[in-house]
Amino acid sequence: MENHQTAAAFEKQLRVDIVSAERSIFSGIAKMVVVAGEEGELGILPGHSQLLTRIKPGEVRVVKAEGGEEMYYVSGGFLEVQPYLASILADTVIRGTDIDEERALEAKSHAEKVLSEKSKKDKEYAAALIELTRAIAQLKIARKLHDQAKK
Repeated sequence: MENHQTAAAFEKQLRVDIVSAERSIFSGIAKMVVVAGEEGELGILPGHSQLLTRIKPGEVRVVKAEGGEEMYYVSGGFLEVQPYLASILADTVIRGTDIDEERALEAKSHAEKVLSEKSKKDKEYAAALIELTRAIAQLKIARKLHDQAKK
C-alpha cells in the first residue's frame, strides 16, 4: 500500500532543472512550470507528453510543489520535457529577484533610441530589437514580483 501511495505522489510531481551556460540555477520539484515558447506560453504539468522545443527570451515561472512561485528570465534556449521532468537550457538565466530594474530600464531606453535613429536594414537595428525584447521581458518579471510583494 505504501509503495502505491508513493508512486501516486510521484506521478503528481514534476522535476524541473533550469541550467544556464555557466551553472545549474534551479533544480527541484514543481507542480507546474510555465515557459515562453516560440508559439506562445507552454504550461507543463506532471505526466506531460515528451517534447523538445525552442523557447524565446522571456519569463519562466516555476510553481513549486511545497507552495510558492519562482520567476526567472531566460535569454531563449531549449525546453526538453519527459513525463515527470522538464529541463530548460539557456545561455543566460537571471532569477527574478536578481533582475536590476534600473539597468533594464536603461537598456530599454537605449534600444528605443537606436530603433528610432537607424534603418531596419542596419545591423544595429537588429541588435537593438533584441536588446529591447530582453529589457521588456526583464521589466515584466520585475514588475510582477513587485506586485506580488505588495499583496
